[in-house]
Amino acid sequence: MENSKISKTRKLVVIAMLGSLATILMLFEIPLPFIAPPFYKIDFSEVPVLIGAFALDPISGVMIEAIKILLNFILNSTDTGGIGEIANFVIGCAYVLPAAIIYKRKKTKANAIIAMIIATLSMAVLSVFINAYLMIPFYSNIMPLEQIIEMGKDIIPLITNTLTFCVFCVAPFNLIKGILVSIVTTLIYKPLSKIIHAKG
Repeated sequence: MENSKISKTRKLVVIAMLGSLATILMLFEIPLPFIAPPFYKIDFSEVPVLIGAFALDPISGVMIEAIKILLNFILNSTDTGGIGEIANFVIGCAYVLPAAIIYKRKKTKANAIIAMIIATLSMAVLSVFINAYLMIPFYSNIMPLEQIIEMGKDIIPLITNTLTFCVFCVAPFNLIKGILVSIVTTLIYKPLSKIIHAKG
């Protein structure tokens, strides 16, 4: 059983450290050209966010996510006028919050796996709406919508419009991201949680 008690000061330090680590991981992006155009890139920045949410609480996860987005905004500026950062935050929370809330009720490995499965599905579904109604309309000001759709169609022939692009490219992309983040978290969570809750 994990030691659930942690001082407020230590908690804030852990949140700041995990937020900083998430920011660093956000810099290492990997495209998945077999499922989405190259401007969709996967990173593992949600791993420290989820670890913090599991080890501390759901609100701490949201705080770590916010720190990650804010630091990335400060260090790398933005080419989306903040829209991309807002979308990233919302989609990240759509993954972390359900997972942390479910895991908090029963802290077992089996329940953690269930939590991450539900969280992955939640992120994939919400990403469809965020991209369809926010991100793609914005990017269509930079790149013609027809070109975006055509890039998706070159990968998945079933794509004919914005909605099918989001269903066949964006949703599977986020499913893969959620699965990979969940696997990594499962492998490293236990030893890291012991460090987070260590006394002294």
